[in-house]
Amino acid sequence: MLAGLALAASGFVASGLLWQKLGNIQEELARRSADSGSQAIEARTLARQAQEATADQLGRITVLESRLSEVTLQRSQLEELMQSLSRSRDENLVVDIDSGLRLAQQQAELTGSAEPLLAALRSADQRVSRAAQPRLNPLQRAIAKDMDRLKAASLTDVPLLLVKLDELARMADELPVANAMTGAPMPDMPAAVTPARDASVPKPPASGAVKSGINFDKLAIGEWPRQIGNLLRAEAGKLLRVSRIDQPEAALMSPEQSFFLRENFKLRLMNARLALLSRQTDSARADLVSASGWLNRYFDVSSRRTQTAIQSLAQVQSQLKTSQLPRLDDTMSALATAAAGR
Repeated sequence: MLAGLALAASGFVASGLLWQKLGNIQEELARRSADSGSQAIEARTLARQAQEATADQLGRITVLESRLSEVTLQRSQLEELMQSLSRSRDENLVVDIDSGLRLAQQQAELTGSAEPLLAALRSADQRVSRAAQPRLNPLQRAIAKDMDRLKAASLTDVPLLLVKLDELARMADELPVANAMTGAPMPDMPAAVTPARDASVPKPPASGAVKSGINFDKLAIGEWPRQIGNLLRAEAGKLLRVSRIDQPEAALMSPEQSFFLRENFKLRLMNARLALLSRQTDSARADLVSASGWLNRYFDVSSRRTQTAIQSLAQVQSQLKTSQLPRLDDTMSALATAAAGR
């Protein structure tokens, strides 16, 4: 009986403990369930916020992508514009260089000097160097090649020859012709011997003085024929001159013909000058040969002025050269290639 009661009591105690433990478990489950619910609510809230943030970020990404596409488009347009401006600048540079070289060619043909071409090529080389465009490198090499060709060319110094021809034309009026007459100096007349007289104190002539006066008159009368002969010889010397004549036509020229000779000599020099300016070297050489022949035939070659003119004319003839100005074929071809954009 007691064992049963003890067993029942222990069972009752065990049941109470189990019931209490079960209550605790239920409370724990309820608490955990409540916590799980709140966590689920919080998770749903966070998920909703994350979705909203994701949607916002997606919107921003879409806006950024649209802006990026706009920036990319603007950048491509800007690059095209810069390339267009660069091509336009290069084209303008090529056109300016081409026109400058053509103008320099005309100046070189007029003056016969290579300096205008060299100056234009130097300026073009500097402008191409400042542009720093790789597509213009062939043009720069062509410019350097043409500059070397011009420097090595042997050309006539036309400005110097023109100055010498102008000096010869100015000397023409001062050149003595071959039949020029030079006046002989007048012979000195002997001074008449006059007896000294004392004007302050008159004295009666003595017999010796009368005899000396008579002798003086005889001497003076005897000198007259000799003086007259000297005068006649001087005048005849002015009218007549004996000399060797190698060119009869030069000795027979009249003063009017001498004037026209000088004018024709000037015309020959002027024709040679015009031929030099027009780059007709053969015509200029022919005119200079004719002018040189006139100098030696019709002018006094013993005169220093004539000799100076002959030497100057010979220098002009020796400095005439038949070589032509080198053409800028390489540079012009490179300019055409650059203008075509190849």
